[in-house]
Order: sequence, then C-alpha cells, then structure tokens
Amino acid sequence: MFDRLKILIGNKIDTLKNKTIMVIGLGGVGGHAFEALVRSGIENIIVIDCDIIEITNLNRQALAYKETIGKSKVEVAKKMAQNINPNCKIKDIKLFLNKENIDSLFNIKIDFVIDAIDTIDTKKLIIKKCLNEKIPFVSVMGTGNKMHPELLKIDDIRKTEYDPIAKIIRKMVKDEKIKGNIPVIFSKEKPLVKGKIGSNAFVPATAGLIAASYVINKLLEEKHE
Repeated sequence: MFDRLKILIGNKIDTLKNKTIMVIGLGGVGGHAFEALVRSGIENIIVIDCDIIEITNLNRQALAYKETIGKSKVEVAKKMAQNINPNCKIKDIKLFLNKENIDSLFNIKIDFVIDAIDTIDTKKLIIKKCLNEKIPFVSVMGTGNKMHPELLKIDDIRKTEYDPIAKIIRKMVKDEKIKGNIPVIFSKEKPLVKGKIGSNAFVPATAGLIAASYVINKLLEEKHE
C-alpha cells in the first residue's frame, strides 16, 4: 500500500514504521496530522483527546462525519487508522492532559510529539516537558480566524508574529528564560475578527499536514545521519 511513498524514500519507510509518535489533540489540526502520519507509514501512534465529535466539527475536522457525531475522537481515530493500515497500533487515551497526569503519559519512549491543542496552560506543559525530556516536538499555534493557509510557516517561537497564542508562549519563554529551539507552526496572517473564533476547512488542515510533514522529514533526516 505504500508503493508510491517508497518511490520517494525507499526502504526508509521501515524507519517510520518503528517510530512512536504522540499526537495531542484531534481537532481541526490534529486529526489531519494524525491521518497524514498513518498514510505515511507510521504504525505506532499515541492519541490523546478527551472530546467527542460534535456537529460544529463537520466544517473542518478529519474525523467528523454525520455518523461519527457523539463518538470519542480517539476511538474514531483508532478505527480510521486501522481501516487505512491494519498494522497500525494506536494507543487511544481519552483524557484531558494536565500537570497531574503528564508524567505518566510520557513514561514510555516517544520519538516525536505533535501538540495540536488550543488550551494555553496545557500547551505550556507539553513544550516544557518535551524540552526537559529532550523529545523532538512541534507545537501548532492558533489557526482560527485565518483564511490564508499559504501564510502558515514553521519557525522558532521567538520569531512568531500576529498570533495571540504564540504571543502568550513567547512571554512564557522569555519570563522563564527557557533555552533551546521551540519549533512552532504559526500564521503570519492577522486575525480577521476578535472575540468569537471562526474556522474553515483549509487553514487548520494545512497546519496539520505541515506538522505531519515536519515530523516525517525530521525522522528521515535522523536516519540519514
């Protein structure tokens, strides 16, 4: 099933099969990142999300269909992965990650983390945990109230702009004098509205695909080295 991918990366696909990726958040960003990882040959994925799929998710989330409304996001993700690749081993964890449980969730070997949540305090915890444990990661900033996916980019948090979430994370990094590279995906587009958060099908999805591509390419570089 991965013949087309093998044209690009050859036997390096075996490297991907043996990696363990954690995806935190399966919404508009994380669901698309998760699907892309599965379709890229990743077989060991830990998914963490406490939410169920709601009707308002239909406009942008990869897991959202009429028949999945009301179902657990992590359970739907697991079923989707196994429908794509029966060899996938998905560890589905239905909970809200916080400071009380983060240590127990990171007590196994994790090769990469995708932070695709929008809860600021939890995002801070994930970033600091990954830095302290030297786990490669990428953190996705805000994708709401944006209309131009072509303005998304990857850079260190210190170089971000026009992103309310990134502004808060930058302040944490500065105030706590946090060292090390903090790769984030953010949009250089100014938010179109303030207050309520609007969304579309393409900006969150593109951010998720960028996150997945970042992970895959970094893992392939690691093998090359």
